[in-house]
Amino acid sequence: LLALMACSPADRGAKKGGAFTLEEATISQIHSAFQAGELDCRRLVEHYLARISAYDRPDGLNALVVINPRALERADELDIEFRETGRLRPLHGIPVIVKDNYETHDLQTTAGSAALAGWLPPDDAFQVRAIREAGAVVLAKSNMAEWAFSPYETESSIAGITRNPYDLTRVPAGSSGGTAAAVSANLGTVGLGTDTGNSIRGPSSHTCLVGLRPTIGLTSRDGILPLYLRNDVGGPMTRSVEDAARLLGVIAGYDPADPVTESGREKASTDYLEFLDRDGLKGARLGVLRFLSDAPTADAEIAALFQAAIADLRGRGAEVIDPFVIPGYDRVSEDQWCDAFRHDINAYFSSLGEQAPVKDLEEIVESGRFAASVERRLWQALEQDLPPEERDPPHLGVFDDPRRIAFRETILSAMNLQGVDALIFPCWNNPPREIGDRRSPHGNN
Repeated sequence: LLALMACSPADRGAKKGGAFTLEEATISQIHSAFQAGELDCRRLVEHYLARISAYDRPDGLNALVVINPRALERADELDIEFRETGRLRPLHGIPVIVKDNYETHDLQTTAGSAALAGWLPPDDAFQVRAIREAGAVVLAKSNMAEWAFSPYETESSIAGITRNPYDLTRVPAGSSGGTAAAVSANLGTVGLGTDTGNSIRGPSSHTCLVGLRPTIGLTSRDGILPLYLRNDVGGPMTRSVEDAARLLGVIAGYDPADPVTESGREKASTDYLEFLDRDGLKGARLGVLRFLSDAPTADAEIAALFQAAIADLRGRGAEVIDPFVIPGYDRVSEDQWCDAFRHDINAYFSSLGEQAPVKDLEEIVESGRFAASVERRLWQALEQDLPPEERDPPHLGVFDDPRRIAFRETILSAMNLQGVDALIFPCWNNPPREIGDRRSPHGNN
């Protein structure tokens, strides 16, 4: 690891009698330190702010766009509450890094675009409101691939290039690379990202995190600037499975502002910790998707790590079906994407009325305020005139599009037939690219 990941002088102040260490601290460890009187919210936020000051810009990590100027004030409020009640909320005092396409009423929201610089949304995104109500401190907004276009790198016209904390010459993937780099470098405890194709899972893979793309309908997309709404979802990016479960329990749930969450209304849990079972792999049947892991361009070292992971799963009692074959997969996997950016982003701005920062995509393109790397994508989006539902064939939602339904049913049918509980494959088949390298294999699934 680079010096970036080492303990700084500022971090040493986060210890008392050797009882608490900031680096790699989990939510439960922080709450235990609060309850033991070894730490309070203010001191915790101060230490993260000191670490941000020491490492984010000076070392060129560039993971964050804006720091919350009220973070310490919020911490003081939470300290007073704990002293008065003796109770901790689920995320009490936990500094959270929020991707810059989530609406935050008190911090600018830009989706990485200079065209939205300085814009304060009228309210919080559903998930942001949920974490605040759970006691979190929204510590900072993170850089992202502009408009979430790129799963390969994190570059925006609002903040430039974000680097990988394990090797500053390499990318943290995209588009949630800012959240990934910040959480991995201990600039915040946990983070929120969004995933349309691989934008939570890829950056988490690149930075040794647990990244969870929730099932569409489990978490609300209200207040998240869309890329392709029929594929978009937001979820946790953390350093441990336990923290991912804690964060998911806060952000999951029904939201009338996002009708797709009706599908998960009776399925979402408020306590995913109950599902964390150390012996949970015993007797589980896991299917290996070899057509994803054994790509011709797959890196040999990553392939070996994947094999080692399979061996670990077997060692914990899992039965591995290798390879797991899905009859008809090639046929049903075709044409699953729908480039609806123009339609979705224009509908988003329209829903804001007079509070919208711009009128539509045309205004953004006319402004010229975007990174050169996204210019082609923006022009391509302008050329897509027809709304998704008017195309031939129509592109409908996740639960009513025949192609999406067939894809889902084909996979589930194969799993049920073979008694498989879950599927395993590497999120990424190749090492992180060097900054500026757009030619090396990326192995993005």
